[in-house]
Amino acid sequence: MTNRNFRAILTGSFSSPCADNPTVAMMEAAYAHDGIDARYINCEVTADNLEAAVKGALAMGWIGFNCSLPHKVAVMAHLDEIAEAAKIIGAVNCVRIRDKRLIGDNTDGKGFLASLRTVTDPAGKKVLLLGAGGAARAIAVELGLSGAKSMTIANRKPEKAEAIADLIRKNTECGAEAVAWTGDIRVPEGVDIVINATSIGLGDKDALPPIELTSLTEKMIVADVIPNPPMTRLLTEAKSRGCTTLDGLGMLVNQGLIGAELWFGRKLSAAVMERTLENIFGATD
Repeated sequence: MTNRNFRAILTGSFSSPCADNPTVAMMEAAYAHDGIDARYINCEVTADNLEAAVKGALAMGWIGFNCSLPHKVAVMAHLDEIAEAAKIIGAVNCVRIRDKRLIGDNTDGKGFLASLRTVTDPAGKKVLLLGAGGAARAIAVELGLSGAKSMTIANRKPEKAEAIADLIRKNTECGAEAVAWTGDIRVPEGVDIVINATSIGLGDKDALPPIELTSLTEKMIVADVIPNPPMTRLLTEAKSRGCTTLDGLGMLVNQGLIGAELWFGRKLSAAVMERTLENIFGATD
């Protein structure tokens, strides 16, 4: 009788809130399609339990995990090594575990960039980035390295936005400035790409980042990093004004592809991931 192995490879995600994160369905569908005996466990982990969760993953023999809000910066204190790109960004959203060592990387910016390139090349473009958290930092760095012309980072705490602007100026050729986000922000004239990198709208189809909708024009690309719901109110309002819109699902798929390659050393099926998300959310138009 052939010995059977009942021990699946363990991967997963640490975030809070986690219930609205569809990554588990997307990843497990891809695992099954590619014949990988693995599980992706979606874990509700609050800030005060992050250290325990990381130690738990190591103790249970996980090969890696993702970190989403609110852990992308805090997790760095619990890692043994951080990839160079993640060091520049100052945030980690993907961790590999090799020989009991925790190695942090960042797929946020790369995932967003791959999605953005389906509608435009960011080279030479002017960008308004809303938010200054871990995702915003990753996206800003990748856009800067990809030749964006200028970037305005808006945040309620302007010092956080200035930290990202300074990072961009020091590490890329892109011009960058920070502005305080007070009241409804107006999109500056000449901006090509508007990106919501905040959590406003996550799990709430009616939530809208404070923005002057009349300042959105049909020449703009408006992107949202939020995957659930895919068509956020911001994107709905932008589309009604003739803007090209980009939802968070493409970013999520590309993050999954990059993360799986870090964990397993192989590419998974993007088509299966996309189809799984479409089945969950339906059409995003």
